[in-house]
Amino acid sequence: MTVMAQNTARSAVVAQSTGAAAGRPAAAVTVERAGLLTTVQDAGRPGLAHLGVPRSGAVDPAAHRLANRLAGNPPTAPVLETTLDGVRLRFGGPAAVAVTGALAPVTLDGRAADWGVPVLVRAGQVLDVGLATAGVRCYVAVSGGFAVPPVLGSAATDLLSGLGPAPLTTGQVLPVGPGAGPPAAVDLAPWPIPGPHTDLPVHLGPRGDWLTPAGLGTLTGAVFTVSSASNRIALRLDGPRVGQASRDELPSEGLVWGAVQLLPDGGLVLFLADHPTTGGYPVVAVVSPAGFAACAQAAPGSTVSFRPVPFRG
Repeated sequence: MTVMAQNTARSAVVAQSTGAAAGRPAAAVTVERAGLLTTVQDAGRPGLAHLGVPRSGAVDPAAHRLANRLAGNPPTAPVLETTLDGVRLRFGGPAAVAVTGALAPVTLDGRAADWGVPVLVRAGQVLDVGLATAGVRCYVAVSGGFAVPPVLGSAATDLLSGLGPAPLTTGQVLPVGPGAGPPAAVDLAPWPIPGPHTDLPVHLGPRGDWLTPAGLGTLTGAVFTVSSASNRIALRLDGPRVGQASRDELPSEGLVWGAVQLLPDGGLVLFLADHPTTGGYPVVAVVSPAGFAACAQAAPGSTVSFRPVPFRG
């Protein structure tokens, strides 16, 4: 299923946002409603796992890049990542804004605004991103990006390590950086909308030999439910227990985004952006990067299954 949002004011957005995108810092944004969990996210901190620093960054990288492209930013610019119930922002100056990711109602001063395309915001106006109707995480990009101080080269909030800015609070003022260019000249932005079930492509292993034949059949044939205890660190999956062939102790090993870890009770945990760098339970499968967006938008109560795919280096 694809939603193609239509922006009837495309020309106005491009023309009137020129000032905010001409290398001058835009006015700050005030948080009027922080939402359940809203954080600043960018492309994260890749390449530092050997120092014990997780990658972090946007859980849905594709939605993060699209939001920035629509707002006229570089693909790695900091945006806001909301969780389930959105965010409300008051703008101190003109800007181009784009909301992507989870499908959610967007209003500007109480009137319906477009989702998935650039929207012009004037000084003093209030943008409200409401409760997600499909998916979990919305991405809110503003022309110029959110200019929070980087930590280890990134503005990303990492819930596990505590690196980066704290989650947003109501009343907080966020600085906005200088614009890099005009918003995208588009009036249609096709985007897949998450459904109630997700079929995730996975590479089996590296600890596939820790599964019994029946356990392998459960892993690849059963349906699991996303627990309400899930967060940016991991999806916790409820469902049938996965049988183990080995009960040996395993020294801690490196973890990657998408690692599916088998717990001693046969349960499964699927690690996301804020995952730890090492873990002591066997990793029996790894989600392909093609499935990251679906993991990011898998809502509590929705279901997932694992579909083995060959690894192509």
